[in-house]
Amino acid sequence: MGGKMVLFVYGYCDQRDCFYCPLGENRKNVTDVYANERKVEADSDVIEEAKRMDALGSSITGGEPQEALDKTCHYISLLKDEFGEDHHIHLYTGIPGGRENMRRLAEAGLDEIRFHPPLELWGDMHGTEWEDILYIAREEGLTPAFEIPGIRAEQEFLDFLDEGAAEFCNVNEFEMSDGNYRRMQQEGYELQEGHMSAVDGSKQAILDEMGDHERVYFCTSVFKDAAQHRNRLKRMAKNLRRPFDEVTEDGTLVYGKTYTPAEKFAELGVPEEFYTVKTNHVEVAWWLLEEMIEDGDVDDGEIVEQYPTFDGTVVERTPLA
Repeated sequence: MGGKMVLFVYGYCDQRDCFYCPLGENRKNVTDVYANERKVEADSDVIEEAKRMDALGSSITGGEPQEALDKTCHYISLLKDEFGEDHHIHLYTGIPGGRENMRRLAEAGLDEIRFHPPLELWGDMHGTEWEDILYIAREEGLTPAFEIPGIRAEQEFLDFLDEGAAEFCNVNEFEMSDGNYRRMQQEGYELQEGHMSAVDGSKQAILDEMGDHERVYFCTSVFKDAAQHRNRLKRMAKNLRRPFDEVTEDGTLVYGKTYTPAEKFAELGVPEEFYTVKTNHVEVAWWLLEEMIEDGDVDDGEIVEQYPTFDGTVVERTPLA
């Protein structure tokens, strides 16, 4: 549904040898907080960003959120106080953390915790703190689960599900990103032919060995990008659109822009709901601007397509003549 705001709380992580870590240089080893793509300067930014997309919940991520536990708990409480108990919050973590952390997270309002054990421990977690923390988290009122990259199939995750220790296991298709591309190549991984991010070779084996379990969920890179991300943009666009903005299938906003004086629109009798006056230009329904230029009423203009995000990144500009 794309209904969860992504809250990045802390860029540091002590798991420094994860060759597959997807974080880019702008997020790695930083203390900055980001709500979706928006850098947070104040608590109000977090609330505003959640409202911009009519968020149904939030996901807390990093780096390692448990390594900045005071900050993490602060934002969980902030969101729960503002939006209520129905605002579902889950957290991604790569460390067990211990009972005190689980208690504090639960008291702050966290609903669900998704563990990502280091790859070198897969298959050897029974009888360790990784098994213990699943039961501890549940005892403290959290829903424990796994969320792992689809590097390989692993029976032990299915065992934890069948034993009642974990509620579910999300497997994300193994991906290359700008942040890990060089290290992934050094490890011998390559992209699937014709694909921009998915790694070649891992998907089918995981589906064959783990895909039949009713509580294993496999998320393809295509679905994450084409569905989840696009739906999040659509939620924003629907909330932010002006009467004359067109919302595309990709969740972008399309409108016209011209440097024609605003007085011209009043002279032509253009209804006020079809345009808005900015400092040095006018934004207007794109189809109306196109007609006005064709009829010779306006001399210049362009069609603008932009994301409904806080920074309003422009996707495309199409000159009209």
